[in-house]
Amino acid sequence: MTLGPPPNLPIHMTFSDPAPRRHLHTRKVHCEGFLREDGLWDIEGRILDTKTYAYTEPWRGVREPGSEVHHMAIRLTIDDELVVRAIEVDMPSTPYPTCVGAKLNFQGLVGACIARGWRKSVNEAVGATRGCTHTRELLFPMATVAFQTVLGWPEDGPEGACRPKHEETGERPHFIDGCHAWAADGEVVARLHPQFSTRRG
Repeated sequence: MTLGPPPNLPIHMTFSDPAPRRHLHTRKVHCEGFLREDGLWDIEGRILDTKTYAYTEPWRGVREPGSEVHHMAIRLTIDDELVVRAIEVDMPSTPYPTCVGAKLNFQGLVGACIARGWRKSVNEAVGATRGCTHTRELLFPMATVAFQTVLGWPEDGPEGACRPKHEETGERPHFIDGCHAWAADGEVVARLHPQFSTRRG
């Protein structure tokens, strides 16, 4: 698996000015979605932990500032129904040599559906000592990226990728009532999916 480094995206925050502080730890989670030529989809994710100071680990010894604490990556291959058809797990950097022993157990997710019971499937396959905490955590943001990739805004043009099923079947979109913006009685649903709106007046 080859995942390039995540882009250094500018961060625009409107927080108040922080109290005096010292930066100690950074976790980067980077996920991407791809449409394959064979019609399947690849969702790739990576988690990378680094510290700003030198420290000593029991197995790897002295670690310099910026050294990788954890570096794990996953590729999920899914179909249009968001069913996992294949999974690859890579662990380029782990604090303990036994971490990689969990990789094989992730194959238990083949056949699981991201759209239905994903958290339960993940916990059954790689929960507790069967899995790796950080790699397991990566599967949850990857799930939302899968939705955005397969069911997100369609690409412009007749051959564009991402054609949400509700556009073809007339079914109620799964995301209605899933968040504040998509409340059934809100402005967005009233405008974009009036047939499912419960707004009055």
